[in-house]
Amino acid sequence: MSERVMIRGYRWSLGLLVLIGGALALWWSLRPTHEVTFHVDEYTFSLPVHASTVQGALEEIGLSLHPGDVVTPSLTSPLNGTATIWITQARPVYVDMSGRAYTAYAQGHTVRELLRSLGIGVTPGEIIQIEGKSVSPDSTVPAKVRLPVEGLPPWQWPIRPLWLYIRRPIPLYVRDEGNTYVIHTTAPTVGEALREAGVDVYLGDEVYPGLGEPVHAYMKVVIRRSIPIVVEADGRTYQTRTRARQVADALAELGIFTSGLDRVKPGLATPVRPDLRVRITRVSEFVQVEDERIPYETLFVPDDELEIDHRRLVKRGRPGIFRRRYRVELHDGIEVSRVLQDAWVAQEPITHVIAYGRRIITRTLNTPDGPVSYWRRIRMLATSYSASTAGVSPTNPWFGYTRLGMKMRKGIVAVDPRVIPLGSRVYVPGYGIGFAGDTGSRILGRRIDLGYDDWNLVLWNQWVDVYVLTPPPPKEKINYLLPNWPRPPR
Repeated sequence: MSERVMIRGYRWSLGLLVLIGGALALWWSLRPTHEVTFHVDEYTFSLPVHASTVQGALEEIGLSLHPGDVVTPSLTSPLNGTATIWITQARPVYVDMSGRAYTAYAQGHTVRELLRSLGIGVTPGEIIQIEGKSVSPDSTVPAKVRLPVEGLPPWQWPIRPLWLYIRRPIPLYVRDEGNTYVIHTTAPTVGEALREAGVDVYLGDEVYPGLGEPVHAYMKVVIRRSIPIVVEADGRTYQTRTRARQVADALAELGIFTSGLDRVKPGLATPVRPDLRVRITRVSEFVQVEDERIPYETLFVPDDELEIDHRRLVKRGRPGIFRRRYRVELHDGIEVSRVLQDAWVAQEPITHVIAYGRRIITRTLNTPDGPVSYWRRIRMLATSYSASTAGVSPTNPWFGYTRLGMKMRKGIVAVDPRVIPLGSRVYVPGYGIGFAGDTGSRILGRRIDLGYDDWNLVLWNQWVDVYVLTPPPPKEKINYLLPNWPRPPR
């Protein structure tokens, strides 16, 4: 009996629920409908809605609002008949300001408006970057970019966040060689902060903390200044700065070292002062040995077994050596002094000894005029002359006469008495027999001038063998060492 009562109660409850649901559905379908035009940023569309307020209409179409979105009319405004709703969506902004990062929603066409929407004021000198590019407060903010989502209408696509970087000037306390001042900077490192503030830092200056250290608020920077100096060394001029106290330490900083003889002006112990000029003279010494050639003498010795006009080497000569030793001093590679220390004969010369022949051998020469006997043959340069071509004026008492007072004619020859004694008889092929009876100012050495009459003059200028005919003169009148000039052609 009890089970029947329970089943009947269940059926009654289910029927009641169905009845209520049907009534609600009927109410929903019969409630008023509004045709609403929506303007969501750049998108415009119209949809029918049953909501009675703006907020209800937005919820009905599934449009979520974020902080900073602007809706006109207000959310509580009622919808009557046809309505229009404007929605300007705020964009998400990722803010990184002086090391503090957060995300917020903001509106604004310019950077200044965007910052005001975020509750951030504009500070002079600050750095503002949007999407990694530096901008000014009055720059236009980039347009919104929506990220497509499959299955959703464009006005429901999420807006890509905007990256906003703000770095505001922070105070930096600088102590510069006793002077203390404050600079405000947005630079990330100490070196960039000093450079932007116009503080010159030289290579030799010491900065603590280092130039590459990151800047933080109320940081204290100490600068120890270097001193400008000029160093001249090894042909170069170094204009540098140093924190060294003495010249020696300044040179060591530059990697310039001196040896024992080098001269440093001023000295190595000199205190460093501004614009000091240091001159280093490289000094070197060495010993130089110079050799001077001592020519040897040539000695001629007679040899009675050797035929006349022949020579024999008895001893070969060798030059000697005279040696000097100097001490040489160089300044920067240039010789400034040379002092002779000692000098001596390192090698004695050896005399060159040549034996010359004094043996006279008589020979016979067959000529067109018959055989002639001669005791010496000399290679000589033959020329010719006559009384008119001898260079003597016709008014001169000696015109037409020879050195020995003979009348000038064919058969008389002019010679150098040191080669052929005057009075000797000679035979010249092509000329015949001549008598050495004349001399001449230009007839020197191995020269012979063949005499002619004016009417039968034959011009000569050639080398010939001159045969000196017998008998030979006494040995003490013979020149066994004939001159070599003029030298006959080979």
